[in-house]
Amino acid sequence: MSKLNWGMIGGGRGSQIGPTHRISAGLDGHFRLAAGALDADAERGKDYAIELGIAPDRAYGNWQDMLAGERDRDDRLDLVTVATPNATHYEITRAFLEAGFDVLCEKPLTMTAAEAEEIVVIMRDTGKVCAVNYGYSGYPLVRQMRAMITGGELGKIRLIKAEFAHGFHADAEEADNPRVRWRYDPAQAGASAVFADAGIHAFHMACFVSGQAPAALSAHFASLVGDRQLEDDAMINIRLSDGALCRLWTSAIAVGRMHGLTLQVFGEKGGLSWQQQHPEQLLWTPLNGRTQTLERGDGDLSPAAARASRIPIGHAEGMPVAFANIYHDLADVLRARKAGTAPDPLALDFPTAEDGLWSMRAIEAAASSAKSDGRWTTL
Repeated sequence: MSKLNWGMIGGGRGSQIGPTHRISAGLDGHFRLAAGALDADAERGKDYAIELGIAPDRAYGNWQDMLAGERDRDDRLDLVTVATPNATHYEITRAFLEAGFDVLCEKPLTMTAAEAEEIVVIMRDTGKVCAVNYGYSGYPLVRQMRAMITGGELGKIRLIKAEFAHGFHADAEEADNPRVRWRYDPAQAGASAVFADAGIHAFHMACFVSGQAPAALSAHFASLVGDRQLEDDAMINIRLSDGALCRLWTSAIAVGRMHGLTLQVFGEKGGLSWQQQHPEQLLWTPLNGRTQTLERGDGDLSPAAARASRIPIGHAEGMPVAFANIYHDLADVLRARKAGTAPDPLALDFPTAEDGLWSMRAIEAAASSAKSDGRWTTL
């Protein structure tokens, strides 16, 4: 099986997310890192690309050169990952989609809902894949939650409690650290800080596992450290399309919380509880029954969860494997298209530009609601 050609924009030396993408894309042997524009500093980016094994003629100084250099190659890229600063996602993703490339973009897809709508239209018009890296949806037991809810095991979903709270921005002495400060600058971060950065993962997870779209929300934003222009803590109530209510808390000042992505789903027939810091176990409580622990790798899990499990039960996996499930899905879809066949239906669970659009609508609606004392705002 020949490898698919993969290119990366951003994610250079010292990047927080770049190594995770490279590990994840290479885990199953589907992709070969063939081209890259890895750094805002052209020479540093080229040097690092060559160090990673990219041929010198495909080690680019910027994404524009990469687009020009890759557009007409016989061995053109099968997938381009965009892992640059948020404000550049729209321009780069749009350019590569319009040039006929399939794209995986880091979240957020864009800075505004209007930009995200444009990306969705281009994706549909070109027939190309535009995935968004809500990578936590790749965890096997998250896919088990989705399968159980879709299969009716919880009955009608009544309530979802979602959290993504950490304490890494709680130190007022660090408020002017450039790595922190930009997140609270509307010019660089957009309309929201912690909800757009962290809470949006919890928002996506609630929609992903429930299979419901957001209908309306009410938000309260708070800036509790220094004179930040954007929120470092938020509470959001969301009405979902089939009647469920989601209560979402996200924070960057929750001292003692390391990561804090948790999801609880309560239905007529039972409840589910999952934590990203303990991703190997899913708690399932049938109505009037005892709580059971479902282990990642169990033989009686759903086909979706089994497909996403890579190593034997009892051995921890983790975030790179969750991301790798997104790349695995994309590889199946791209290979099926090349062969003129239908992809495995289980490979179609990756988040797309439409998920990115819903997220941007939610961010803008939450910011508007927060400015109006929590007024319910329709999405």
